[in-house]
Amino acid sequence: MSFIAWVAVLGAVLLTLALTSSYLRWMPVTTSAVCLVLGVAIGPAGLGWLRLDIKDASFWMEHLTEVAVLFSLFVCGLKLRLPLKDRKWRVAYGLAGPVMLLSITGVCLLLHFAFDLAWGPSLLIGAILAPTDPVLASLVQVNDAKDDDPVRFGLSGEAGLNDGIAFPFVILGLLFIQQGEASSTAWLDDWALKRLLWAVPAGLLVGYFMGRGIGRLTLSMRTRNADSTLSPNDYLTFALIALAYVAAEAVHGYGFLSVFAAALGLRGAEVKSTGNAQPPAEHLVQAVVGHQNVEPDAAVHGDVEHLQDTQVAAGIMIGDMLSFGSLVERAMEVFLVTLLGVVLMGHWDWRALAIGGVLFCLIRPLSVMLIPWGGLLDGRQRLLIGWFGIRGIGSLFYLFYVLNHGLAPSVATLCTDLTLSVVALSILVHGISTQPVLARYAQRKKPIVDQRTA
Repeated sequence: MSFIAWVAVLGAVLLTLALTSSYLRWMPVTTSAVCLVLGVAIGPAGLGWLRLDIKDASFWMEHLTEVAVLFSLFVCGLKLRLPLKDRKWRVAYGLAGPVMLLSITGVCLLLHFAFDLAWGPSLLIGAILAPTDPVLASLVQVNDAKDDDPVRFGLSGEAGLNDGIAFPFVILGLLFIQQGEASSTAWLDDWALKRLLWAVPAGLLVGYFMGRGIGRLTLSMRTRNADSTLSPNDYLTFALIALAYVAAEAVHGYGFLSVFAAALGLRGAEVKSTGNAQPPAEHLVQAVVGHQNVEPDAAVHGDVEHLQDTQVAAGIMIGDMLSFGSLVERAMEVFLVTLLGVVLMGHWDWRALAIGGVLFCLIRPLSVMLIPWGGLLDGRQRLLIGWFGIRGIGSLFYLFYVLNHGLAPSVATLCTDLTLSVVALSILVHGISTQPVLARYAQRKKPIVDQRTA
C-alpha cells in the first residue's frame, strides 16, 4: 500500500468517528472498539483496502507505539495533582507493583501448565501483557486534576507507573530465552542490579526533578517577561517529553518512567505556584476568561479576581499542554487500534480466549483482592479496579520491542499472535463494559457525595 492510501484510509476513519460521535456517545462502546472493528472491515479479512506485514513493519511500529505511550504517560501524569505523600498514591503503588507481579506470575503459570509452553516464552508473554494501558484506559482514568476518586486515581497512577516497571520483566523474559540454558547465572545478578534496582528509580528521579526544574524555570521566565499567553506550550510539551526520555536513557534508566515523572514534577511546579489548597491553575484561568460553561466552584469564584501572574502562567501552560497532548494521544490511538484491526484476523489465536478470560476475570481481580488495601478501597471499588485491567498500546510496544531483539521465528510468531489477540479481546470486552459499569459506579457514588455535602 502506498503512503497516499494509508493517509486516505486514516482520514476516512477519522471522518467516520467525527460524524458518528454524537451517536457513539449514547452507545455502550468506546472509540477504540469502533476503530478495531473498522480495521477488521478494511483489512484483508474484510474489504482488503489495507494490508500490513508485522515482520516488515516491526521497526517503525516499535517507535510509533513508543511515541503514543510517551504522550499518553505525559498527559496521565499532568492530571495527577495529589501530593506524593497522599494516601491515594498507595493504590497506584499497589497496582503497579504487587498486582502487576502477580499478573505476570499468573499468566506465566497458565501458559506453562495449561498450554505446555516453555518457561522462557511464558514469562516473556506474561510480562508483555502485564502493563495496563494509559492510552486506551482514558475513560476510567481521572477526568482532570480535580478528580481524586480512588478508583480513577489508582488506575491512572497504575497506568503511568507500570508501563515502565514492566520493562525489566520483559527484558528478563528475553534474557531467560537467550541465557536460560547457560550454567552461569551471572546474567541474572546483572539484570537485577542494572535493569531493576538502578533503572527504575533512576528513571523516576531524573524525570521528576527535570519536570520540576523546567516547570519552575518556565514560570519564572514567563512571569518576568509577561508572555504567559504567547509562549508556545506545544513546543514545551515536545521538549520536556524528549529531554526527560533522553536524560533517563543516558543514565540507563527507563524513559517511560522518566516522562511520567516529568509530568508529575511539572504539575508539582504548578501546585507550588498556585497553592495545594487552591483548585488547579488551569481551572482558575478558565474561570477568568469565561471558557467554562458551568458556574465555577465557590473556591474558584472567590479567587478569580486575585490571581497572581504565576497562577495565570501556570494555568495557561498546563491547560495548553493537556489539550495538545490529549490531541496527539487520541490521534495515535485511532491509528494504532485501526492497524491492530487490519492485522488481527491474520494473527488470531484461539488460545487468547482462554488466556484473556483467565487474566481479565480471575488473575487480575484475585490479585487486587489479595492486596491489603486497608480503608483505601471498599469491596465495590476493588471489584471495579480488578475488572479494569485494560491491555493495549503498551503491550503492543513491548511486542515490537522483543520482535526487534533477536527472537527465534517460532517464539516471535507465538508472542505476536497471543499478544495481538489478547489486546484485541481487551479492547472489545472492556470497551463494551466501560461506560455502563462507570455510569453505575457514579450513580451509586452520588448519594454518598450528596450526603456528605448536605
